[in-house]
Amino acid sequence: MTQLNKPAISGIYETHLPVRNLERSIAFYRDTMGLELAHRNTERNIAFFWVGGKNRSMLGLWGAGSAPLGMVLHFAFQVDRDTILNSYDFVKDAGLAPLGLEGEPVEEPVVIGWMPAISIYFKDPDGHSIEMIHVLDEPSRPDFGVQPLSAWLAGD
Repeated sequence: MTQLNKPAISGIYETHLPVRNLERSIAFYRDTMGLELAHRNTERNIAFFWVGGKNRSMLGLWGAGSAPLGMVLHFAFQVDRDTILNSYDFVKDAGLAPLGLEGEPVEEPVVIGWMPAISIYFKDPDGHSIEMIHVLDEPSRPDFGVQPLSAWLAGD
């Protein structure tokens, strides 16, 4: 058996919750819990909150039927830049399918422009959505959407 070069996981960066009423949940986490709203996408019925400050960790709220990868459950491991740059090979070498935000097969990590962050998704043996993510120090580019890392680096 080949020895895998395991990723250097430094923490859980994000967790996600399916919610019945997104507006009610936004009000609760913003007004009652005091979290900062990071991003709201009405088209996809989702909201993200910074936890512990911008880019430290995040809570995602997904209105009914809007979760990525047909969410069973989802969480993201926080990793360093080198780990994420090697994540595609790690995922493939582990016998897993590297996936993008919507569960599509990918050939490299993707960048989520509004954060911005580099990430790659895959599924655990029970079908849960696992992500490895590294938040970039660069300015956010919300119009970038979610595209391959090579497009981000090319300035597309």
